[in-house]
Formats: sequence, structure tokens, C-alpha cells
Amino acid sequence: MTTDTLPELHGHVATGFEPVAEAFLANWSEFDEIGAGFALRLEGETVVDIHAGWADRKKSRDWEADTLVPVYSTGKAVAALVMGKLVDRGLLDYEARVADYWPEFAAGGKSEVTVAQALSHQAGLSGIAEEMDAGDWFDANLIESRLARQAPLWKLGTGSGYHPVTFGFIADALARRTDGRSIGAILREDICGPAGIDFHVGLPESEHGRAAEHAMPRQLPDLGEMTLPRQLAFGKAWSSPGRRGATEWRKAEFPAANAHATAGAIARLMDVYSQDGKLDGKRFIGPATLEALTRERVRGEDKVLPFELSWGAGIMRNVTPGFYGPTPETLGHSGWGGSCGFADPVKRLSGAYVMNRQMHYLAGDPRSVKLIEAAYACL
Repeated sequence: MTTDTLPELHGHVATGFEPVAEAFLANWSEFDEIGAGFALRLEGETVVDIHAGWADRKKSRDWEADTLVPVYSTGKAVAALVMGKLVDRGLLDYEARVADYWPEFAAGGKSEVTVAQALSHQAGLSGIAEEMDAGDWFDANLIESRLARQAPLWKLGTGSGYHPVTFGFIADALARRTDGRSIGAILREDICGPAGIDFHVGLPESEHGRAAEHAMPRQLPDLGEMTLPRQLAFGKAWSSPGRRGATEWRKAEFPAANAHATAGAIARLMDVYSQDGKLDGKRFIGPATLEALTRERVRGEDKVLPFELSWGAGIMRNVTPGFYGPTPETLGHSGWGGSCGFADPVKRLSGAYVMNRQMHYLAGDPRSVKLIEAAYACL
């Protein structure tokens, strides 16, 4: 490859899906892409799995088929699947109270918050109110104790407010108190490890050499008025994990914020949403659990993200403004900088986009929107 031309495209494109590859390569000329991957699956079979570009900002290292990239909040869609698996196993109940499994959580007026409400960003814990060091996020017990005693930032039942990082700590606390293992461990031991799916929450240091280097956004997102829920979610020095360096950050388990994956791995996991609860053709969760996971739990103007949103139990529903194609029933999640995963149970389509040139869009990044539009045009 040379840096003065469009990068060479690698991977698989099924006949009839060539426009997706064209849209993918156009991102280099239109949006100054560095390195990226896109995968698309139809009826549980891969029809597109492509990558191109470079894994570092200097464009000295090629983006390979197994290049991993942090996908930030796109990992929430997978964390929600793990929680659904615990529900399907009878260890967890969406309608039960969080405090039934985690008694300390009842403090501060949170005794009636249900599991489904917590996973649909309604618990009023969009960030940590108590001033702290950004390195404190690496101590899960410390963060859980702060979340347990914190009072909600808004009244239960008055809507959602996106929990960028705390979502993962609440979900992980429930996983460890019911299954005995973290979300990262469940993925490694029960789901991704046995199936050979290259998706990680807590990336082993032996795999860090495969990780792409990010280029930060050139401008900040517009959140609107910086209310307290927004300040704590995004605007404080301690709003996200930091101060420990890239190695420790990659190794840590932040299910809402630092999953590492390939596009193909995310698309494969998103199949559960589009293939009636099946992964690789085998039952992952039952129909009743899938319905409980994906049905609307709350809808309206979010108190943190500047959008009208519809949430299932940890998964975003494609109602408004429609980030993931034309089908209202589509489910998805986006990550900081532009990554996303989506699944259409009507068209039985799933896909994912990953990249290392971060942009400022909170959701609906134009690069992924163009790719998804191209994919639907091929159906």
C-alpha cells in the first residue's frame, strides 16, 4: 500500500453486494478514513467481510483481517446478550429489582429499580456524582460501592438517560452476583472462546499487538445544554476511565466501554438478534427471552444523548431517528467515534462497522449510515 492512493480492499464480497465495497472505499476519499472493517451477514451467512487501510495513524502498519479495534459502546449490544443469556438460564429476571440480587443498590432511593430499567438507562446513574480520580474506574468494587449508595439523578419512571460507562458496571455486578463470573469471563469461557469469535471484554496482553491505534475526533460532539446528568456522563475529569495507560485500559473489563473486536465478530454476535435468538444456527436464547430483551422499555427524549430514543434491555431500537437502516424493528448500538453493530430481524440481516478514525457523531456516523444504506440497496 501507498499513502497517496486509496487503500487496497481485502476480504470477501458476495455477488450482488459490490456496491457495499464501493461505499466502503469511498470513506477514504470522503472522510479521510485510516483503517476500517465492515461485515454483513444475511440469513446467518456472511455476504460481506472486508477491511482496508492502516492500523496506526502514521499509516505504517496494514489493517489485517485479524486487526482488533476498541469499539467502545458498541460492546453494550453484546453485554445485553450476556444478560439475556443469564435471564434465559433462570439466574436473572428482567422484572426483578436490582436490589434483589445486589441489596446495597437499594440505598439512595433506588430500591424499586428493576433489572430491565437499569439496563434501559433509567436508573438515574449516568455518571458518578462523587468527585474521584479517573483511575478509580479500574477498581470495580469501589465503583460498585459508589453506584450503590448514589441517589438517582432523576426520578424513576421519568425517562432514560444514557449511562456511557456505568451501564457496564451495573450489568457486571448483576452477572457476578448471579453467575459468579464477570461478563468478560462469560464471553471468554462460554460464548466467544468456544465459538472462535474474536470479541473481547478484557483483552489479554498477548493480543495487544493486534490492536489498532485510534485517531481522536477533530471536534467534540454537541450534547446540548450541559445538565448534571450530561456533565457526569461526559463532562467531568473522571467521567471515563483513565490515568493507567493503554495497556492497563485494554486489559481491564469495562463491558460498556472497551470491548475489542473485528467487524466480523460483532456481526456474528448480532446474529442472535436477527436470527430468532440463534448463534451459528444453534439456540442461544429462547424466543420469550429475546422478546423480553428487545421489546421497548422506554421511549422519549433521552436525558443525556440529544436524541429521542427507544431502548430495550440494553439494546437500542431503530425507531427514531433511524441510525441503522430503514426497518423500524432493527436493533443496534453505536460506539464512541463511529463503530456500530446492527441486526434486522425482518430482513434477517446483521452487520458491523469498525474503524480507527474517530469522528464526533454520537450515533448515526455518516460512514456507517452510507454502508448500511448500500447494504439495503443490494437486498
